Amino acid sequence: MYAIVEIAGQQFKVEKDQKVFVHRLATEEGKQVSFDNVLLLADGDKVTVGAPAINGAQVGAKVLKHLKGDKVIVFKKKRRKGYRVKNGHRQSLTEIVIESIVASGAKPAAKAEKKAEPAKKAESKAAAPKAEAKKASSKKSAAKADDLKKIEGAGPKAAEALINAGYETFAKIAKATPEELSAVLTEASSRLAHLVTDTWPKQAKLAADGKWDELKALQEKLDGGIEK
Repeated sequence: MYAIVEIAGQQFKVEKDQKVFVHRLATEEGKQVSFDNVLLLADGDKVTVGAPAINGAQVGAKVLKHLKGDKVIVFKKKRRKGYRVKNGHRQSLTEIVIESIVASGAKPAAKAEKKAEPAKKAESKAAAPKAEAKKASSKKSAAKADDLKKIEGAGPKAAEALINAGYETFAKIAKATPEELSAVLTEASSRLAHLVTDTWPKQAKLAADGKWDELKALQEKLDGGIEK
């Protein structure tokens, strides 16, 4: 039996007891983790394909260790401009072992949800003005937000996700825990789940205090937001 599952923005074909290297997960070493976005299940001749995911299916795994991949050299050059930049990068990875592949049926709560559809529609109509007000407030917060891209490891998409979640300033990020920031990114998009936020509060604290020289010195020791 095997499954095709999405883990941290990547798709993997996995079987029980198989070891897989995935983008860095926020889970501690030795802890169990599960993945619900199962796209395909195959048990002998029986193949189940999701649309896009299979309802109730789940892949369980255990985090073995966190590590870094092989160094990749990134070289940029512009002809006749005298521009040459050479950088090295090592991707942050997590080694996991697949412990179980479960293909459960439809959830019992699905029928109750269908019966409650009219009530949900009424609630959604009532919540529409609130949603519009929330969008307007998020636009205002984005206008007055700090440039969160100055945090090493945080790109435009990550900055946008943090702002939408209410972490629009360096001061607010400095008060948050790495686990809280990681949860925000994972909820915003599976493509952001691999980002490691261990040093983000520390970087944000220096930025909030205006200690840019200290922040620069710290970032020279980082690679993708992780201390080398």
